[in-house]
Amino acid sequence: MVLLWLRVAAILYAGASIAIFPAVLHNRERWKSAAVHLGGLAFFFHFVSVVEMLALAHRWVPVGVREAESLLGLIVAGIFFLVWWLYKAMSLGIFALPVTFFVVFIPALGVEKYVFPSYGVRLSWLIAHVVALMAAYAALGFSIVASGMYLLQERRIKAKLKPGTTDGRTSLEWLPPLDTLERVAHATLLFGFPCMTVGLVIGSVLVQETDLGPAYFRDPKILASFIMWASYVLLLFWRSRSGLRGRKAAYLSGAVFLVMLAVWAANQFSQVHRFGAP
Repeated sequence: MVLLWLRVAAILYAGASIAIFPAVLHNRERWKSAAVHLGGLAFFFHFVSVVEMLALAHRWVPVGVREAESLLGLIVAGIFFLVWWLYKAMSLGIFALPVTFFVVFIPALGVEKYVFPSYGVRLSWLIAHVVALMAAYAALGFSIVASGMYLLQERRIKAKLKPGTTDGRTSLEWLPPLDTLERVAHATLLFGFPCMTVGLVIGSVLVQETDLGPAYFRDPKILASFIMWASYVLLLFWRSRSGLRGRKAAYLSGAVFLVMLAVWAANQFSQVHRFGAP
């Protein structure tokens, strides 16, 4: 029953994590209500799971990594709901709820390591993992290109050069309008974020079939990937809530692109897995 309640909580946390983004980024009241109710139910079942786990073991402290992860997730969710209740700080949910889901997801798979029913099933999950992350990187790359073109177009417009002049900026007349570039940069970010989230979740499942266990999350490449995911969240949040547009948004996208380069650099130091490894 401990595992059953935890799995129910993980599913509800997943729903709350999905609902919190339109709730915060677009200020949708229905999504806010959905995030709070789903998250609240998840916290309840999670609390029941942790209490029953400790009661059955006749102890007050967790023993083992997965028990500690479950308790950590409960504390993170509890602090978020306490802050939300006192200060109505719903915005913190775009960090707290997905983090809680990621922390609870692995213990919810079970005490024993997860085993795929066949090699074909595992290969399908592996392909989905790689494709999702590659799509996220490609989307961010398009966003960076669009942001760079925005800066060039803005500079050309501010120069107020007449057509036919000899200045080199006239060669950039083929650039799309600023509004189009802004929408492309934002749309590609919105596409890339769920791709990265799905890729990380699938990767967390794949590693459970190996002997790596918690060591997976100590790998520099994995840590950098989660940092990049958090950077994605910050970028989307600032663009939506702060009205960040134009040059500042382009510079911020460039900072996230640097994080992406750090992920690829960390690939060379990964002892767990890396692209191109034999």
